[in-house]
Amino acid sequence: MHEFGLAFVTAFHLIADLDPGLVGIVGLSLRVSLTAVLLSALIGLPLGAAVAAFRFPGRRAVTLFLNTAMGLPPVVVGLIVYLILSRSGPLGVLGLLFTPTAMIVAQTVLIVPIVAALTRQIVEDLLVEYGDLLRVMGTGPLTTLFTLLSEARWSLLTIVLAGFGRASAEVGAVMIVGGNIDRVTRVMTTSIALETSKGDLPLALGLGVILMTLSLSVNLAAAMVRETRRA
Repeated sequence: MHEFGLAFVTAFHLIADLDPGLVGIVGLSLRVSLTAVLLSALIGLPLGAAVAAFRFPGRRAVTLFLNTAMGLPPVVVGLIVYLILSRSGPLGVLGLLFTPTAMIVAQTVLIVPIVAALTRQIVEDLLVEYGDLLRVMGTGPLTTLFTLLSEARWSLLTIVLAGFGRASAEVGAVMIVGGNIDRVTRVMTTSIALETSKGDLPLALGLGVILMTLSLSVNLAAAMVRETRRA
């Protein structure tokens, strides 16, 4: 129990002193997760809105795929991205394996279905309310998409925050494609797993505290968005 308490004290000292190793890991984690969330929003929001707003062959199959892909196991995504980016894979010539870019790709693959599937559901609900009005106004396809996305902006922001929460807590996929290389691809989640296995509990706890703080901040931001929407 004494060692456990000492580990907590040391962890808070690492945070308070802005330990360079800790700061580097947190900085890389935020860069990878925020970039993946931005890419996921750019792909998933219009994709989900288009699936909801337009009728085309295979629409039901696309909807089923997006809903199913929301629960993709991270290790499976990591394995698929690994095979694609490995030397014998179709994109192996790019040399992206074991780089932060590979980790961004893996997290983006995980988050896009979440953003797209939830966006589709929200936009589909809005179409029930505003579909007739948009048809009477004679709006074109792009105007319809922009109008629906604009109307659902607060709900969509909550979805993007949920995507960030998923990305920042992910460990399996980034471990496989990043390799957990010190000062290159080591992020908070992979560091926690490694330092725990090595018995360096202070650093693991320090990273855990920061990760929990980030998660709490995301939830608070989502709650504030919901309150703003109701006001």
